[in-house]
Amino acid sequence: MSNDTLQTLLDRQAISDTVLRYATGIDMRDWEAYRSCFTDEVEIDFTSWSGGEPSTMRGDDWTAGVRAGLSGFQATQHISTNHVITFAEGGDEATCVSYMQAQHYLPNAEGDNTLTLGGYYANTLVRSDDGWRIRRCQLTVTWTTGNKHIFVLARERWAAMEAAGEA
Repeated sequence: MSNDTLQTLLDRQAISDTVLRYATGIDMRDWEAYRSCFTDEVEIDFTSWSGGEPSTMRGDDWTAGVRAGLSGFQATQHISTNHVITFAEGGDEATCVSYMQAQHYLPNAEGDNTLTLGGYYANTLVRSDDGWRIRRCQLTVTWTTGNKHIFVLARERWAAMEAAGEA
């Protein structure tokens, strides 16, 4: 096995680890681990889910927004599979396309307790001194089932937790 082949295999594993850390960081509410997945400036395109336009922001701001949006759920489970990794010429940039399923759980009196999203991510990652980081994160939601209103309830719950000093 050549050194180039070995490096490519190591890079593939590191990229996959970054994508998986994205998911487990959310579910474990490990916001430091989640933040470590991103470059200092990150382009986010969740328009298939939330509408609007793609935006570029600081990784810290993105992490804070995700924390506020998801910490109010009693539980979440983000599953990432079928990582297809393609390297750009030069080897310091790559695209990882991966299937996703995201389950959100919040008992409530206003309908179903769950919402599940399915689809895929197309992430652009770059090699940095700290490893592979996501520079562009694009989510394409292809299906949903359950109660979309629990996202509103989760944000309200998180705001109440923050106000009570429980966050």
